Amino acid sequence: METTMQSRRREAEAHGRTMRYRPLNLGRWLIWGTTALVMLVLPLIFSGGFAITLLSQMGIMIVFALSYNMLLGQTGMLSFGHAVYSGMGAFISVHVLNMVGAGTVWLPVSLLPLVGGLAGAFFGVIFGYVTTKKAGTTFAMITLGIGEMVFASSLMFPEFFGGEGGISTNRVVGEPFLGITYGPGRQVYYLIAVWCLLSMAAMYAWTQTPLGRIANAVRDNPERAEFVGYNTQRVRYLVLILSAFFAGISGALATINFEIVSAENVSAVRSGGVLLAAFIGGAGFFFGPIIGAVVFILFAVALSDLTKAWLLYLGLFFVLMVMFVPGGLASLVMMQLPLIARGKLRRMLPAYLRAGLAGLVLLVAIILTVELVYKVQVDSANGTDMSLFGIGFDAATLAPWAVAAALWLVGLAAWRYAAGRARVRWDAVQAEMAAERGGGGR
Repeated sequence: METTMQSRRREAEAHGRTMRYRPLNLGRWLIWGTTALVMLVLPLIFSGGFAITLLSQMGIMIVFALSYNMLLGQTGMLSFGHAVYSGMGAFISVHVLNMVGAGTVWLPVSLLPLVGGLAGAFFGVIFGYVTTKKAGTTFAMITLGIGEMVFASSLMFPEFFGGEGGISTNRVVGEPFLGITYGPGRQVYYLIAVWCLLSMAAMYAWTQTPLGRIANAVRDNPERAEFVGYNTQRVRYLVLILSAFFAGISGALATINFEIVSAENVSAVRSGGVLLAAFIGGAGFFFGPIIGAVVFILFAVALSDLTKAWLLYLGLFFVLMVMFVPGGLASLVMMQLPLIARGKLRRMLPAYLRAGLAGLVLLVAIILTVELVYKVQVDSANGTDMSLFGIGFDAATLAPWAVAAALWLVGLAAWRYAAGRARVRWDAVQAEMAAERGGGGR
């Protein structure tokens, strides 16, 4: 006697369909659940005003960087004007929010990011039709030109863009819903966190769609994609529109967070910032721009509050990433997964620890040298007395320079030794894993 499942399977096969059992991906649910939990708990642990502001800007930058990675990492399109879409989404959002405050338009503040996303997509339709006609370097140059054009327009049309002062707004409009007014920074953070999580999930889901897969094919081999019948220009165009939509969401979130939008929102500096964030994190991995966005905000917000030379540190960090870790920070994480899976990571930990200590000495040497040079060359009018790591000294004396030189010598020697040992240990572990795979195959 056939069971119900067997009868259904026979019916499906009779109609040309096959029933498959797809197990639940517990690992994926665990990752997303942990991400949501971390976003929920972080403001409870770091409850200070500066920490909330920092977390809010991280959430905004994560959405922006992931939207940019739809172009760079997923489709292979290097853009120098991605801030156009987030900035225009921000400008449309600030006008809508002001109309809400004036009572001419009804819209909950919680849905304002959707307005920004639609605005970004609208300008993606307009500008993307031009930019995606070409690929490669030509595409990059066209996006740079459009970015500069929009930035110039922001100063030429003050009625819409607000001129150099920008347009200010007030996010506390309308009747409170369940006591939520978006006045306190924590309420704004949770709004950003919700939209950040939804955007992350949507952009990840897009990578699993046929369009996302074809975008990868266009990135890897556009000639072959055209040979099998796909219009690569149309694929690039559609991806740019979707990317502009999520960039517009980030722009609207920035509007709510800062309550002001200016020409800086569409500037080349902002476009360059999201490029740095995506590259530092690793454009080849979905979670790479998330790491890059966090690191970039730490440089641009946290470090800038400590030193005026933060741009120099960011530039040095970026140069080192290009030279030694071109795959981004995410590639370092992915390199450890095979070691973890085969229980070999503990073999590398001593080598990693030695390299980390040597790197720490070099980092202190770099910081001390940069701060000494900055104090003597730029800030000497305020005196040469300074404090670093809680230690006060005079930058004009010989002692701190001698300490910096000693740290450079010790750090470089230690790094050379530690890096060599780590390389030998890495090769040995890889040889062991290859031998184990070969033995298993026999």
